Amino acid sequence: MIDCPFQFTSRADRRPCRTTDRQFFLSLRDFHCKIFLTLVHQEAAIPVASLSFFRFDSLVARLWVIGQMGLARLTLRQERDALFWKLCGSGTGEGFTPKPNWAVWSILAVWPDEATARARVQDNPIWQRWRAKATESFTVYLDPVSSRGSWAGVNPFLPAPGPAPAPNGLALAVLTRATIRPARAWRFWARVPGISAVIGNDPNVAFKIGIGEVPLLHQVTFSIWPDAAAMVHFARGDGPHGRAIQAVRDGNWFAEELYARFRVIGTEGRWNGGPPLPARPHEKAPA
Repeated sequence: MIDCPFQFTSRADRRPCRTTDRQFFLSLRDFHCKIFLTLVHQEAAIPVASLSFFRFDSLVARLWVIGQMGLARLTLRQERDALFWKLCGSGTGEGFTPKPNWAVWSILAVWPDEATARARVQDNPIWQRWRAKATESFTVYLDPVSSRGSWAGVNPFLPAPGPAPAPNGLALAVLTRATIRPARAWRFWARVPGISAVIGNDPNVAFKIGIGEVPLLHQVTFSIWPDAAAMVHFARGDGPHGRAIQAVRDGNWFAEELYARFRVIGTEGRWNGGPPLPARPHEKAPA
């Protein structure tokens, strides 16, 4: 039997943590132990993320999925293969707005490997029920290339050790997640319309959406680009996004943030009536 190597002690005296600290540290330990034990038993396994989007057109379906934001958590907590998961709503327009889009919802999860990710997205009852109720759905499978920062106290997208894999012609996906300080929220959202307009008009972006766990304060952006150069030109150029990044750094707007890049290793489903991305040669186009 392999014991988990992660042990947490109190910073002040290096003794075992007090009861008041225990719940927080146990959540961190459980997450990292899952990854450690997966890598020990499956040396070739590399954690893979899945991000699934669902569109619900009818009022009944929308009310149903709102209820799922609470009920689905009970089932997801029992999914032993999920190393990390989040349920998110979305914004209107290009997605990067504070106004909710009650039609579009998403499930993000991290799995031990690509085969497990694909299997669980197909057979887990949460994904099955959401697809059955949705007008259309789309899942993208993501291989972490780089990730810095934290989400709820952990970094769920740690890439495999060693040099980053070559793109091999695969699209690049970028995910950013931030907890906005309440006192800075109005400044953050004042910047968003300019960013949304620019990304909406960028011919290089293949897919983009804004999602989040808590309206206004917990925000996630997700976009897919043909290559790193196109993404960097948008993100760091002298435009609304580049200036917003500088304002975030200068004003300390975020209480927590994470920035991750991925290779897009597969997609399933349809969005806006068709495949959002061109199918890779070995993948079947959606029926």
